Amino acid sequence: MDKTMTFTLPRDRDSDIKKILTTVYDALNEKGYNPINQIVGYILSGDPTYITTHNSARSLIARVDRDELLQLLVKSFLNA
Repeated sequence: MDKTMTFTLPRDRDSDIKKILTTVYDALNEKGYNPINQIVGYILSGDPTYITTHNSARSLIARVDRDELLQLLVKSFLNA
């Protein structure tokens, strides 16, 4: 494995992840949490308890692989 591996997401998956992340953000905000801190905690640790169960946010975020989420966030940041 001395070659660089590539990782790509299908375009339609990007929009699904954005919808899920927006829903999770809104649910955390509604419950009074700092959504950014909670989402970062989840991404870094993989611990789903950083995400509230309100509006099924925890089950939604579990549908997204953390690598996919991180890739989309980096891509969005660099394209902004």
